[in-house]
Amino acid sequence: MPNQPTPVRPGIPVATPAIPRFALYGEAQGAAPELLHIEDVHARSSQYQWEISPHLHQGLYQVLWVRSGSVSAVLDEQRQSLPGPVAIVVPPAVVHGFQFAPGTDGWVLTLSSRFLSDGDFQTVGAAFEAVFAAPRVLDMRDDAAGAGRLDALMRELGAEFAFAGAGQPPPTTTWLARALLWRLAQVQAALHPDVPGTTGHQRQAQFTRFLALVEAHFLTHWTVAQYAQRLGLSTARLNRLARAASGRTAQALVHERLTREACRRLLYVAAPANSLALELGFEDPAYFSRFFRRQTGLSPQKWRAAQRAEG
Repeated sequence: MPNQPTPVRPGIPVATPAIPRFALYGEAQGAAPELLHIEDVHARSSQYQWEISPHLHQGLYQVLWVRSGSVSAVLDEQRQSLPGPVAIVVPPAVVHGFQFAPGTDGWVLTLSSRFLSDGDFQTVGAAFEAVFAAPRVLDMRDDAAGAGRLDALMRELGAEFAFAGAGQPPPTTTWLARALLWRLAQVQAALHPDVPGTTGHQRQAQFTRFLALVEAHFLTHWTVAQYAQRLGLSTARLNRLARAASGRTAQALVHERLTREACRRLLYVAAPANSLALELGFEDPAYFSRFFRRQTGLSPQKWRAAQRAEG
């Protein structure tokens, strides 16, 4: 069990020398899920006497669903205690901690920024942006029908994720997670129709919009300056925003997205690497090869050959 910071309870300010940063709670940041992860509340919190001490994640989005039982939540400066059913939304870089009543039943869903690129961006982007624009507590006690639907989606998602075991999660997990975000966006709009964001929450919303813009324009090789201009920011501010939310520069995030697409096409499209380079917006195949080598350590041809050998 890792050393935990001093537990925080409602009314007591956070006072720790450094805020722990994890992938999943208690795990090193390098162990972050590629796309999504879901587990029941009991699986992790019972190991820590039902208390998850304040910490934060970079580049990860979480939804805590408490079906029954109760939770005391810390979300940055917010502190609130509620019985279930309740949904708690945690964007990246938000300090959060939870104290559960023993035996609390629920789920914790964790999504990486890849969820935007591996899903249907045109339909999920708006819901993703709306849900994770700010940390929120969504009290569902007066919406039995909505709570029942969210609970059913969480349970189905948990079952599909568990069925895959140690393998790659099946596409059904992405579909169910998308449906869940749609429901959460509807619930949030009903409960908080006109909630203004604080400066910190506005920054998170800007970062989410940046990810959405990357998804829409990475194949046309927008520059960081173009992304910044569309967001109404300077390039320096956009880089600070990206570093605060993900630990990487804006350019690194754009290159990561382009590299993932290149890897996907090299693996699944039976076309020469030079042809794929043009599809990916590289006019010069030699430049594409140099770019890909910098990102992966291998040329496109050698990367493809290695993947086929493993398969």
